[in-house]
Amino acid sequence: MMADMDEEALAGIANGLYACPLDDFVAARTAAAKEAAGRDKGLGAAVRGLAKPSVGAWAVNMLVLHRPDVLDELADLGTRMRAAQASLDAPALRDLGRERRTLLASAVDAARTVAGSQGRQLSDTVAGDVEETLRALTADEGAAAAVRSGRLLKTLSADGVSAADLDGMVAVPGALPATPAAAHPVLASVPTSGNSDTENSRPGKKQRTTPEAGSQPRPTRPRLEAVRQTPRPASPPLLERARAALEVAEEEASEAAGHAVDLQAEAEQTTADIARLQEETADLRGRLKTAEAELDQSKKRLAAVAAEAKQAARAADKAARAAVLAQERVLRLDHREAGT
Repeated sequence: MMADMDEEALAGIANGLYACPLDDFVAARTAAAKEAAGRDKGLGAAVRGLAKPSVGAWAVNMLVLHRPDVLDELADLGTRMRAAQASLDAPALRDLGRERRTLLASAVDAARTVAGSQGRQLSDTVAGDVEETLRALTADEGAAAAVRSGRLLKTLSADGVSAADLDGMVAVPGALPATPAAAHPVLASVPTSGNSDTENSRPGKKQRTTPEAGSQPRPTRPRLEAVRQTPRPASPPLLERARAALEVAEEEASEAAGHAVDLQAEAEQTTADIARLQEETADLRGRLKTAEAELDQSKKRLAAVAAEAKQAARAADKAARAAVLAQERVLRLDHREAGT
């Protein structure tokens, strides 16, 4: 295993690498490995071993880097959902499920925007992987820690009942914050004569401690028997938690199916609108073609009429000058006759 200091150094380098644009990752990793090897060959080799993330994982890392507020909202929702599931609060789970669908849709839109600002468009398939990963964040504390590290290598999935499989899913997993173990029944303290301050539990159960717990001796066998015979509050069995998760999943599936039906109806209406508009466009194009032909003929007629009008104007001017000359001749002749 790497020393804590080396792992911390590797995590620091990894944080910078997984914040890079996806197409720059390999070149950035090569440069970082070379620089690290100059200080520590083992660290340089570890940097070279950092895997390139999938497109979906990279998009989630970008969301962590550029829109941490989105992750904060989802993490808060996840805490509330896990609490509701632990208490088998079905109405609260249904309400939170609807809130999650809204937040996930908004988060996926944010991921698309952030990825677009980095020069990459997310396909519908990748966007679906991103949504599933963010859903896992709300369902599993380990998945939430992996996502919020910003060093995700692959997209995640979690059902909220079993722990998410994080093997090979995040770079430098040893640097992730510790997450609470899976919930188990917790034993409450039972006072006994002569030793009212001592609490213990059966193997495999959570131990409730007091400030003096470290100095208390192991309880005797009769003490353990007394504890075992006392009713204890227990967290919901796995089957009940699974049923609660199933109820939420079924409601989400039902609402998603209804939404799909609505979208299909909208798509059909849009298709009909497109067909109508295409028909109107074709009619308008035909009318435009006819109008353009008529316009062309009118222009030609105008040119011909203008030419005739110009010629007629010249003829009229010539006739007017001839009339003036004729009038002058008549006046001269009248004057000559009058003189004789």
